[in-house]
Order: sequence, then structure tokens, then C-alpha cells
Amino acid sequence: MRCIYIIFLLLKTNIILAMNRIKEVLDKKGIKQTWLAEQLGKSYNMVNSYVQNRQQPRLEVLNDIAKILDVDIIELITSNKKK
Repeated sequence: MRCIYIIFLLLKTNIILAMNRIKEVLDKKGIKQTWLAEQLGKSYNMVNSYVQNRQQPRLEVLNDIAKILDVDIIELITSNKKK
């Protein structure tokens, strides 16, 4: 829950870009979007929208995805800060 609060604060302060790394994590783990959609109880089209960054999941959904994929929620987001 602490990670969700931190991400919320980062989003609120515009440190986090509205993009995610769901596709990279799925590819790394060899998991299909259809499987993730079934686990989330969402349509394939909705999950595909998340994966293609056409739409961003709500924070609660992002947390569910992290749990399902057994990763820290931080791994599913991309920072817009310059390195």
C-alpha cells in the first residue's frame, strides 16, 4: 500500500509520465495479454490498450497487474525525469 501512495504522490507532482512498462514485463516473463486479461477480469481489448499505452490503467488496476505478474508496482511505470 505504501508503494501506491508514493506513486500517487509522484503522479500528482508530474514526476511520472503517463506511460507504463506492462508490455516489457509481459515479454520478459513470457506471459500473453489474453492470460493477463483473464486474470484481471477485463477484456483483451482493454488490456491491449494498457500494453500499447493508448490508455493507462487506474492505480488500483496497476496494483492488481503488479500482484498478478508478481512484480513491484514501480517496475510497471516509466519516469519522465531526465537522466
